[in-house]
Amino acid sequence: MVDLADPADRVVCNMEKTMIQLKGIRKSFYEGTANELEILHGLDLTVRQGEFVSIVGASGSGKTTLMNIIGLLDRPSQGNYLLDGVDVCAAKDQELSHIRNRKIGFVFQTYNLISRTSALKNVELPMLYAGISRAQRRERAKELLDMVEMTERMQHKPDELSGGQKQRVAIARAMANDPAILLADEPTGALDSVTGRKIMDLFHKLNREQGKTIVLITHATELAAETDRIITIKDGNITGEKAGGGIYAGV
Repeated sequence: MVDLADPADRVVCNMEKTMIQLKGIRKSFYEGTANELEILHGLDLTVRQGEFVSIVGASGSGKTTLMNIIGLLDRPSQGNYLLDGVDVCAAKDQELSHIRNRKIGFVFQTYNLISRTSALKNVELPMLYAGISRAQRRERAKELLDMVEMTERMQHKPDELSGGQKQRVAIARAMANDPAILLADEPTGALDSVTGRKIMDLFHKLNREQGKTIVLITHATELAAETDRIITIKDGNITGEKAGGGIYAGV
């Protein structure tokens, strides 16, 4: 049963536990050629369990490359990465796929929903890959869509939904396998301010009431200011870190 508790019953996480630990991360493209280009230049980053962290930077700063490495969509050229205590740099591709499916939920600016199938089926898909039975994944998908207030639209295909509705479906899909981490890449970038506010409210609920560790990739300083900690990246280097507000006005 999916249950978002009352804010007074906020989940208490072990903030001393390290969820993401990057050390000396470098990423180059066209390695070994005359056109070799290093994008990340030896980054160190630690994110604790239950934190809501934002990574901010201009276009071309390296934040998307960093997100791809955190999300196990790409491998670093050099450095060490421990995800929930597991050395993922040493993992084989099949192992990475399994870890990614179980540990990380993704929310993208472009939603990445499958256009030819319903919202319900979109949410079920990660559970299918995880080997969950048809009845179980259908039940959980319905619960998750109810959590994001999409019950009445669960049989609609993405092209029948508004941008905000698509993003709520994407968040439900990201939660399908109850991941420890949510990675959100410019999740409000394609939305108007009112709809974007609703999406951010939902992230805050998931962080506060379910204890999800959230990493938000954004260029919007006003959204970053709502998170616990703000990491600034520029030209492939982390150039600053400061505390955010942590609590938004809607709580």
